[in-house]
Amino acid sequence: MPTEDVAAAPGRRWRILSVGLLGFASGLPLALTNPTLQAWFTTAGLSLRDIGWVTLTGTAYVFKFLWSPLLDRFQLPWLGRRRGWIALMQAICGCALVAMSFHTPQKAAAMLVLLAVLVAFSSATQDIAYDAHRTDLLRPEERGWGIAFMQGGYRAAMLVSGALALILADHLGWAWVYRLMGALMLAAIVVTATSPEAPDEQPLHSFAEAVVRPFMDFFERYGVLALAWLALMVLYKLCDAFALSLSTTFLLRVPQFSLTELGAINKTFGLFAGLLGALAGGWVVTRLRLFTALLVLGVCQALVNLGYIWLVHSGPDLAALAIVVGAENFFSGLGSTAFVVLVTALCNVRFSATQYALLSSLSAVGRVFLGPLAAWLVPHVGWSNFFAITALSALPGLLLVVALREAIGRVERVRAH
Repeated sequence: MPTEDVAAAPGRRWRILSVGLLGFASGLPLALTNPTLQAWFTTAGLSLRDIGWVTLTGTAYVFKFLWSPLLDRFQLPWLGRRRGWIALMQAICGCALVAMSFHTPQKAAAMLVLLAVLVAFSSATQDIAYDAHRTDLLRPEERGWGIAFMQGGYRAAMLVSGALALILADHLGWAWVYRLMGALMLAAIVVTATSPEAPDEQPLHSFAEAVVRPFMDFFERYGVLALAWLALMVLYKLCDAFALSLSTTFLLRVPQFSLTELGAINKTFGLFAGLLGALAGGWVVTRLRLFTALLVLGVCQALVNLGYIWLVHSGPDLAALAIVVGAENFFSGLGSTAFVVLVTALCNVRFSATQYALLSSLSAVGRVFLGPLAAWLVPHVGWSNFFAITALSALPGLLLVVALREAIGRVERVRAH
């Protein structure tokens, strides 16, 4: 959809803008339960092994499909089928973030982890409802730009809760960081309340229908290819997740950047590159075939991991950090936009909460479970070899994209109509 079309249609413009703003609310909690929490535990002096296990706080993102049928089946008594759940989860998430600010890793690491698990659970549940709301709300011709705006909002939030949080932690302390992030999360409820309702928001008639029909529908529509689609969900972003699983600890301990340096570079180069990549992704998926976009951008995502090898040997070189962070954010933004377009196109709107939750849960497997593996691998192979291995981990996903070339084309044609 051309940019001028967005400006010419107020209803369409607000649908797309509200999707972007809710994307910000969706992305805000993620860093606070992994990389930012990782930085907090790192500066508190915890061991690499303990930090690796802390990454498991995000397990809810992997298993969210288990309770997603509840959101397809039940409608809360406020704000409609999807937005009611989004607002409730934003309230729980914001309160849990504020509660985290009253504890420290040195004195109450277990309590911090438990609260982080609650943040991740409420955030993952918010994502179920938000992904379904976005899938239901956006028309086929709006998906490219709508998902680009979502990715832009999501990445802006990740940088606020990641880069900006690190800077604030250096000056205000971790407690105030989590209080401010909790306040932002609570403020997002206003956006949820004013977002448009998707058409035909009718819950399913029975819980059995909500649990069984989404999975039956997916396998009936795609047949033997269904398993290949599920495998692609796990493998496509695997290399990205693998490299980033311990990236904050790496940058603090090996090149030895300060929290402020990390935050400042991410805030400038990371923010600009990530937003540019997300918006460029919207342009790419409206101009290129989806297969071509997925393949080319998947290769780029793998290659940028090799930039971290430069940082192993560069020391605290801010120019090197800016280049690596900028490239990673730009190509990750591009690849994520194309990937989300594919996930959206694979879903049936009637079962969008459950089906999108299943597919996005699988894409989170690497992000959540590779932390302990990375913490075990690094002492055995060293940081340089580790990042080379993360780049090679992209090959299975890229080969699967090639194998699914015709199927991707069919999904794209259906989406266009």
